[in-house]
Amino acid sequence: MNPVLKVGLVSPYDYLRPGGVGEHIRHLAAELRARDHAVRILAPATGEAKEAVEGLYALGRPIPIPTNGSIARISLSFHLARRIRQILDQEAFDVLHFHEPLMPSLPVTALRLNAHGVNVGTFHAFARQNLGYYYGRPILRRLFRRLDACIAVSEPARAFVSRYFPATYHVVPNGIDLARYRPRSAAEVATMLPAPLRPQPEEATILFIGRMEERKGLAALLEAYALLRQVRADCRLVAVGDGPQRLGFERWVEEEGIPDVTFTGFVDEPTKLALLSSCEVFCAPNFGKESFGVVLLEAMASGRAIVATAIDGFRQVLHDGEEGLLVPPRDAASLAAALGRCLDDPDRRRRMGEAGRATAQRYRWGRVADEVLAVYQLARASVRPPQVSSLVQQSASELR
Repeated sequence: MNPVLKVGLVSPYDYLRPGGVGEHIRHLAAELRARDHAVRILAPATGEAKEAVEGLYALGRPIPIPTNGSIARISLSFHLARRIRQILDQEAFDVLHFHEPLMPSLPVTALRLNAHGVNVGTFHAFARQNLGYYYGRPILRRLFRRLDACIAVSEPARAFVSRYFPATYHVVPNGIDLARYRPRSAAEVATMLPAPLRPQPEEATILFIGRMEERKGLAALLEAYALLRQVRADCRLVAVGDGPQRLGFERWVEEEGIPDVTFTGFVDEPTKLALLSSCEVFCAPNFGKESFGVVLLEAMASGRAIVATAIDGFRQVLHDGEEGLLVPPRDAASLAAALGRCLDDPDRRRRMGEAGRATAQRYRWGRVADEVLAVYQLARASVRPPQVSSLVQQSASELR
């Protein structure tokens, strides 16, 4: 029987803002608590809502910083050392689990100060290069050596970080909440969607969800949709999200006279779930810097056919011709052709939706949490006496 652990989950990002790392930590914390482990979360956060988050230590005021083609809300305060040391001494974590452990300033400070238990790091990001890693290696390498085990969320993420910091990385993917993301009946969708967004029998819905910034590829999708509407009138495009390019996109659609495009801005969770269940095709036109296709998993779990770009992170979860179709990035003509093929073939969409549901089962959060716990046990075994290590390694093997 595995021991009950006291686990600290450390994030550099604003815990109260939507984001992939924050979602990962929320679900992992819930799964660990369901197994009776004690969990605390250390992350920047502001606002009254932080008081309602179970086990959250809000450390530092997050500020927006451009990074990797997007905006990261992190704390750059290096005056947290006394408070962090106090928390680490008070909690004496068995495992301190860092998400992006080499990001400033909270993770690197906590990694430097932790004198209890073991340190585990999960690397989420993927990019072609990282100047901070490149120029900061002499300093960061010393911190990196304090990690007792390393996790990458995908093969692209592993390949990226290992270029700068070679080590053994356990690939443990992001997860999907299958109770939340699931196919819904037309009647259920109708109760969840406002009237303007409800599907119409004569119009197939193409759905985009994402931040409206360059790397998400919405410009290519809008061009592809404009090409589609030159030859057919039986579809509409719903674009969910906001960002720096939204106003420009809306202006372009209006000037070009492209019909039936709806920009929703941010939507609440029920609306997002209903849109995922009711669209005919989910489109992810991203052109890079995605380490893993979480947004694809959400669509798969909802039983939708997918058209996406053939980038490294997406190829980890979607197989061309099975759960969806993959096309070259930034290629509006190929994107339009793939969307058209899906719209013309309801049986193909149904088969893709069924295959996606089956694939999503492999990424359920319960399974992901088991894999993370196995890494915890291996990390703890690596710093224990040999006779204890063998027992823990056997336990971790059984978890797998």
